[in-house]
Amino acid sequence: MARKRKGRLIDGIFLLNKPLDISSNQAMQKVKWAFGAAKAGHTGALDPLATGMLPVCLGEATKFSQFLLDTDKTYQVTAKLGIRTTTSDAAGEIVETKTVDVTAEQFAQACEQFRGPIKQVPSMFSALKHQGKPLYFYARQGIDIPREARSISIYALTIDRFADDEVDMTVHCSKGTYIRSLVDDIGQVLGCGAYVAKLHRSQVTDYPSDKMLTFEQLDVLVQQAKEQGLEVSEILDPLLLPMDTAVKCLDEVILSAEQVIYYNNGNSARLATGAALVTTVAGDQVRVYAPDSRLFLGVGVLEEGQRVQPKRVVVREAV
Repeated sequence: MARKRKGRLIDGIFLLNKPLDISSNQAMQKVKWAFGAAKAGHTGALDPLATGMLPVCLGEATKFSQFLLDTDKTYQVTAKLGIRTTTSDAAGEIVETKTVDVTAEQFAQACEQFRGPIKQVPSMFSALKHQGKPLYFYARQGIDIPREARSISIYALTIDRFADDEVDMTVHCSKGTYIRSLVDDIGQVLGCGAYVAKLHRSQVTDYPSDKMLTFEQLDVLVQQAKEQGLEVSEILDPLLLPMDTAVKCLDEVILSAEQVIYYNNGNSARLATGAALVTTVAGDQVRVYAPDSRLFLGVGVLEEGQRVQPKRVVVREAV
């Protein structure tokens, strides 16, 4: 006997403005509950002390969350100078305190060496895995694991406010960048130490920040639906972004009508006649669509001979 599905089938991406003092997983579960979704996943953890954009993938969109993990991000960060903590943020224990004698010009000069492609050693309080466990698991036991420096890129770093021992910055960076480590490194260059006092993620890829909603705003919409005698889905579902927005960095291809069924069954399929590719070559991943309806079918790998091999297939319930 088949198990009864818990939750409804709903596909799309919700932009949550995550509040303080809640983990990304807890936030994702609350969004899942609000939508009554059968399946959900988030796209890169924000610390409990961080706020801001957390794309939550619902349903089949979870198959494409990795693409959002790999995109660039933008953060607003407040750095507190003169103090180092165990975690390089406000949650850690103070391990060093120094007098702050830094000018705005000196701070700006220190930031210069962190712009562009750089190497960064991940924090011990990151979620990077070592022997199957995140680094913070070992850090909380006082165990230090050697970490190799990783290549990242700081596309832009602007100083928005300088006030003695407190500095506001906006950082646009590549995947894998740890803002706590960046601030700690800047503090070390200045010789006074620094930690992250506030952190807000304002953007993931080019998702619009004005589309983010808080839990309070979600609650208001749910209450409005009840007052108007509507299903909650009628109010909330239009808030979802299409799942293919997670993979818009990829070239798109269109299948011929008769080849759609082959693709949906996991078989190599032929592109529609005259399908044009911009920069893609065999071996690259592509967005795959059905003709006419522009229905998103998933992500495939382009093959020689104008064919595409399925990699992630969108499964839709039969109507």
